[in-house]
Amino acid sequence: MLANRGWKSEPWTVELAGLCDAPQKIDVNDLITKLGGIEQRVYRFRCVEAWSMVIPWDGFPLKNLVALAQPKAEAKFLKMTTFLDRKIAPGQAAENLDYPYVEGLRLDEATNDLAFIATGIYGRAIPNQNGAPLRLVVPWKYGFKCVKSIVKFEFVATQPRGTWQAMQAREYGFYANVNPSVDRPRWSQASERIIGPGISRQRTLMFNGYEKQVAALYTGLDLKKNY
Repeated sequence: MLANRGWKSEPWTVELAGLCDAPQKIDVNDLITKLGGIEQRVYRFRCVEAWSMVIPWDGFPLKNLVALAQPKAEAKFLKMTTFLDRKIAPGQAAENLDYPYVEGLRLDEATNDLAFIATGIYGRAIPNQNGAPLRLVVPWKYGFKCVKSIVKFEFVATQPRGTWQAMQAREYGFYANVNPSVDRPRWSQASERIIGPGISRQRTLMFNGYEKQVAALYTGLDLKKNY
């Protein structure tokens, strides 16, 4: 989506908005400082196209950002929106999707310990193509859920409709939980191809291997209908 047409991730302003008691616009570096700096997480990554890898990320827990915004009681979801600049992003200019790119989480998902905002990858600042300067990482969900280059975090009362969900709801549901028993219309999700030399395929794990940490979030929810 990004091209070398003068696109820069610094300076970068992030907005906390919607149903919260501490709405604000803040520079990304000041935000990181306010949230206590950077830590590293190593997570599995599973693409909806049935490939996978393990990635080391630098960043901060999403729950820290949520706490900074102080969401109101009526806020049930966190909607995240990427940048919009058709002059420097040729994909946006082509209007191949309904930009800006939007994704969302339930608030209890956003405050789960695993939910993360990445600022770096492989020990370096995250490059443009990987979502500079802020990218969502939710390792129990398919990769399309991990919205890149976020400019706005908005607390809302109703479930936001993600970009891919709006584009093709039959294939891309709101939850995007890794579930090997729910196939995409075009391919099975029961196994995955591991990126790397000498490795072929392996069985896909429920919630991408994070079932102990997140399964309780979906108690009573039909994960075949709410995919």
